[in-house]
Amino acid sequence: MQGGHTKGSSVREVVELGFPWATVDPFLFCVHHDDAYPAGNEHMGPATSLAGREIGQDFAGKDGWRMYHGDVVPGFPSHPHRGFETVTIVRRGFVDHSDSLGATARFGEGDVQWLTAGKGIVHAEMFPLLDRERSNPLELFQIWLNLPRSDKMAEPHFSMLWHERIPVVREVDGSGSATEITVIAGALGEVRAPVPPPRSWAARPESDLAIWTIRMAPGARWTLPPARRDSHRILYAFAGDGFAIDGETYPIPRGVAVLPDRAVGLQAGSKMLEILLLQGRPIAEPVASHGPFVMNTRTEIEQAFDEYRRTRFGGWPWDHDGPVHARDQGRFARHVDGWLEYPDTKPDAKPDTKPDTKPDTKPATNG
Repeated sequence: MQGGHTKGSSVREVVELGFPWATVDPFLFCVHHDDAYPAGNEHMGPATSLAGREIGQDFAGKDGWRMYHGDVVPGFPSHPHRGFETVTIVRRGFVDHSDSLGATARFGEGDVQWLTAGKGIVHAEMFPLLDRERSNPLELFQIWLNLPRSDKMAEPHFSMLWHERIPVVREVDGSGSATEITVIAGALGEVRAPVPPPRSWAARPESDLAIWTIRMAPGARWTLPPARRDSHRILYAFAGDGFAIDGETYPIPRGVAVLPDRAVGLQAGSKMLEILLLQGRPIAEPVASHGPFVMNTRTEIEQAFDEYRRTRFGGWPWDHDGPVHARDQGRFARHVDGWLEYPDTKPDAKPDTKPDTKPDTKPATNG
């Protein structure tokens, strides 16, 4: 990030938001996908011509939406990761997940998937357009969170944070205007987020890690409480018509790094203000990265490519690089051990044994 700190201000740096957004340790990457997809066709792809698009590499945003690497259904067909975590916050629309270990899921409308890639996994993230009569807006954040050296070769693992279980704190200022804070990771006062994956940097209490989305009514005021002095803290203001930090106004979109150990006064402009907060103590280790692999040394990156070429990180058990579920399939997750999880499944309700059968809604090919 670039910018400077003014004496007496909570603001450390300010940067315009591009694609992706600038991040700092322990975060590696953050991207905001916001696509106004049209009605879906019989294959759950766009019910319109794909002419004029660079299929396989469609990032231009023609007509307000992108196919990304998909050819029939938008999204990201099978691709590998090693050495970090992905946190996918789906605000609107749905994502169909499938991976090299045989796990699969459909999630959306506020759900979060937290995937520890660890020693290596291949997964697909497809965006099925379920509604054939109306538009299919999709909005999500994907955040890459680094892993420390001791956890980079952890066993892959994913957790579903169903939106029904993610706490929302509502604060009302003196004028009656509300601020809502969705606590995806970390804690706000006595309110704690769902438990992150066991080998995550977020699972260490000393990490001071927080991922929150903040929604402020027009004109609302709210004070962000202080964090640890040695943490990094960035506010990504991505929707609204301006906002103020400690009385100083800023345009939108902007990323603002603030001093972590100060209370920070926020005020929305004349429209609804939305902010993504990323916070955490730095891991403070060397970072060597190339594409989907993030390790500590260049030699480890070369080893990752060699192992992926030899093993494909477990292979690919699906019959298509971009599998999607049936149109009428609801939100669910099938984990590597066969455990079926739904939004209304109790967190401690995991069965003692693996079921003998796969779910009836086995992913179908999308083309």
